Amino acid sequence: MRIDVVSIFPEYLAALDLSLIGKARQDGVLDVRVHDLRSFTTDRHRTVDDTPYGGGAGMVMKAEPWAQALESVLDGAPAAERRPTLIVPSPAGAVFDQAMAYELAELDHLVFACGRYEGIDERAIDWARGDFDVRPVSLGDYVLNGGEVAVLAMVEAVGRLIPGVVGNPESLVEESHSDGLLEYPVYTKPSSWRGRDIPEVLLSGNHAKIAEWRRLEQFHRTAERRPDLLAGVDTGALTKADLRALRAAGFDVVDGRLTRPAH
Repeated sequence: MRIDVVSIFPEYLAALDLSLIGKARQDGVLDVRVHDLRSFTTDRHRTVDDTPYGGGAGMVMKAEPWAQALESVLDGAPAAERRPTLIVPSPAGAVFDQAMAYELAELDHLVFACGRYEGIDERAIDWARGDFDVRPVSLGDYVLNGGEVAVLAMVEAVGRLIPGVVGNPESLVEESHSDGLLEYPVYTKPSSWRGRDIPEVLLSGNHAKIAEWRRLEQFHRTAERRPDLLAGVDTGALTKADLRALRAAGFDVVDGRLTRPAH
């Protein structure tokens, strides 16, 4: 996969040289390129912003530097590639989640536009739709100073799904949100620490019992921390053990849907 990131703070993206993403770059599994938006300005001050039409606080990023930066990315892409997907981090975008990470991991070329100030001139976004599949995306219902933090999160979430990035692919299967539920709790040695023992079942060697315990813990944790996620559970696929865990957490299945009875 090729990933291009355009930012006025390219040094902010230095974290992409670290850990598994950095190793994947070194090994050629991921082709990540960071571009300085200011390189596509024409004045001696390397200006990328101006005051907003209609008044208001803050500054708006100018359209022309963005158009030139994105044209440069296109010029450097192989001619046979499909239209790149342009991700524009924005609190006005669709919320990024694990399902979107899996979807983006199937693509060949992602481009991230790190906006700053009050955002990018909307005409640049509209213009880009001629050559890119444009997707405004949000990390959540809050506002950041710029898109770089969001890009770091999304590149890591997507990149780790690319074959060869994570050493043990099985570790991706049982993670939080991979099946719509939160991950079960995990433990390591020693088995007793500061008066706290790990669940006895994990010492049993009975893999079927351990699998059942982990599944139950997924439901317990999801019901406690993110009950909203249970609305997407396929109730027809629930086992008797699943139902026991859900009922213990105060849920039941009524007319094919998970509900929490009023007390």
